[in-house]
This record gives sequence, C-alpha cells and structure tokens, in this order.
Amino acid sequence: MNIFDCVIIGAGPAGMSAALILGRARRNIAIFDDGTNRNRVSHESHGFITRDGISPQMFKELGMDDLMKYTNISCFKARVTNIEKARGERGLLLVKTKHHDEYLTQKLIIATGVQEVIPIPNARLYYGKSLFSCPYCDGWELRDQALIVIAHTEAQVLHMGKLVYNWSKDLVIATNGAAVSEKITEDFQKRNISIITEPIKRLLGENGYLQQVEFKSGQRITRTGGFIVPSYYRSNQFVEQLGLEVHPNGVVATDGFGRTTCKNVYVAGEAEKAGASTVVLSAADGSRTGVAVNTDLVMEQF
Repeated sequence: MNIFDCVIIGAGPAGMSAALILGRARRNIAIFDDGTNRNRVSHESHGFITRDGISPQMFKELGMDDLMKYTNISCFKARVTNIEKARGERGLLLVKTKHHDEYLTQKLIIATGVQEVIPIPNARLYYGKSLFSCPYCDGWELRDQALIVIAHTEAQVLHMGKLVYNWSKDLVIATNGAAVSEKITEDFQKRNISIITEPIKRLLGENGYLQQVEFKSGQRITRTGGFIVPSYYRSNQFVEQLGLEVHPNGVVATDGFGRTTCKNVYVAGEAEKAGASTVVLSAADGSRTGVAVNTDLVMEQF
C-alpha cells in the first residue's frame, strides 16, 4: 500500500492551502473532500483579496486547479469515515473511506470545518441569500437595509447587535425566547433598536429573500435581511476517535501551529476552533499547519 507523507481531510480554504504548501515542499499528499462544506449555500464569498465576491464553489474549483498542477498531490472525492493508528506500522495512521478504501499516511491534517445549527423554522430557506452569520462577509451587501439580528444569549445580543449597527441603523434584535436585562434593552432603545424576546414562528419571503418575520403571537415585522448567530459542531468523530485534547470551549488544544496532543495529527481552520471563521483566516491556518507538517517531516527524516 502506498504511504502518503500527509493526508488532508477537507478541501476548504484551510485544507487546500495546507496541500499547496506541502505539495510545493515535494511531499506526497492526498486530500479528501465530500462536498459538504458549510458555505456551499452562499452565492458569494467576501474579504479575500483578489477573490472578493467569488462563489465558494468557484473558489474551490480554482483551488483544486492549482493543486492539480502538482503531480505529487492526489485528490479524492470521498468521505473519510474512520482514522486509526495502523497496526504493525510504527507511527503510521490508517485512513478509511465510506467505500472501504484504505490509505496509510505519516501525517494527518483535519481540516473538515464545522456545520451550523440554526434553531429557527425554515431559516435554511434564506440562509446564504438574505440571512447570514458574518457581518464582515456580507454586511456590505445588506448596508442600510431593514435588518434583523437573531441572537440567543445576552452576550450574543451585545456583540452582534452592536456590530451590525455599523452597517445599518434600521435594526431589530430578536432573541427567540431568551430573556434580556432591562439595562441592555434600554441601551439599545436609546439608538431606536427594538429587542423582541418572543419566540420566532417562521420567516416569510420569496426565493430565499426575506420579507417578514412572524412571531409566535402572530406579530409580523418587515425585514429584508439580517444576521443570525448559529451554534456549531464538528460533523465527524475524528477528534474523539484520535483522543485529541479539547479545551472546555470546544477548541482543539494545539501548540499554535496546528500540532495536536496526538503525535502526527494536526488540525487547521474551523475544525480547530469548532466555530466559524473567514475564508482568508482559514487559508492562513492551513498554510501555517502545512509548514508545521513539513518542518516535522524534515526534522524526522534528516
């Protein structure tokens, strides 16, 4: 069985950047991707210089085109289902796919990203078109519109409410049933920002573009877009399978360069943080981790 220098799981900005660094370092690389990147619902990606406004799918296609220029990089459209230490193969890791294919590797980078939990009925119909999670990514397109911020804790209300106010002063905050202190309510009311704590019944609109928000009582307000604070989770058990140390906040413990507490296992991008990140920051994470992997290989093989 062919032994790769490094297997990378996930072909998002982090995974592709790591693959590019390692490929150019003359490493034998395999990158696996199953097409479940969470930003696939978005029409445009912003904040990455020279690629502002590009669709996530086009970004991935251009990235894979770059990788395919290197004959030492192999790309597999496959879902990795299991990772374990290879028996009888000192220090190697065994990677298994959904279709029972197996691959051996010296190093492994987990760059699978995260997925969102959005506890609002039918919100997915609008997510990526008129309802977003990151003002830095999509605030410009929604500037000066009638916006809603859907946040579920006081901390989220304070952070996201103040942040979105930078892009539009026509703002309503909905907590979907969560209570908010009188002081916070008063602070926002001073800026004509209403806070509605009533649970949301549904969102109303056409073709993914928000028009109204209906609450449990039947009250409706007109809004043309907004931001929601999702919760996030890793959609696989690789961190658990490999016994990686995880901080209480869900972040994988690393040395700052992607090295985890499990030898030969690295992490990059949103998978490390268990939360959302921007394209440019995830790409930087991948580049950093790719350098760490190559450095370790150099030191071990010299």
